[in-house]
Amino acid sequence: MFGQAVGFAFLAALSPTALIVAAAFLGSDSPRRTAMAYLFGALLITVLAGVAAFFALRAGGLAQLPQREPRYGVRLGLGVLALAVGLVLARRKPRPRRPKANPGLVGRLIARPAPGAAFTVGVLVFAPSITYLAAVQVLATANETVPVVVLAAALVVTIVVMLAWLPLVLYLAAPEGTTRGLATVNGWLRAHGHAVLVMATSVAGLVLIANGAIGLAS
Repeated sequence: MFGQAVGFAFLAALSPTALIVAAAFLGSDSPRRTAMAYLFGALLITVLAGVAAFFALRAGGLAQLPQREPRYGVRLGLGVLALAVGLVLARRKPRPRRPKANPGLVGRLIARPAPGAAFTVGVLVFAPSITYLAAVQVLATANETVPVVVLAAALVVTIVVMLAWLPLVLYLAAPEGTTRGLATVNGWLRAHGHAVLVMATSVAGLVLIANGAIGLAS
């Protein structure tokens, strides 16, 4: 059961934007403080959203055995939604970058890499995704003790915000090598990030649909 939650958490962690932002903050004048603020914002929104979703699902009674079909129905519905989002993203081709174009909110905040701005970006970039909610749904419907669920939830949160803390850890261990590596990855993601996002969202949708359909059929 928890293997499913971990799998959904890894799918939720696949965010080209999160890695691009981490690379930008680690290249700022105060990389440690800025990246830490970014991580705190990511953790805050991920934990708060997870707790809210967890108790909402528990309040709905989906943790009870008679609710087996509804719980898989929720997962199937999330899968359909994720696949629809993936199809919409696939139809929307990324706009060519124009130097004089006005950047969005996240772009403006990244352009001023202070800890406060970085915290806000962490909250915005790590707003709960469909796959993260699916991972929380697995935990909320698991028939396990409270300590086991809490440990599993901590692991899920750690995985989901991986692209916020992992670059920071690598930077602290090897600043120059990490900066060069992130610059290379950053350039690749700016060119192919849209395709990665479409693929990750579509795969997540297909996995959720298959999981929900098999659960309902069995």
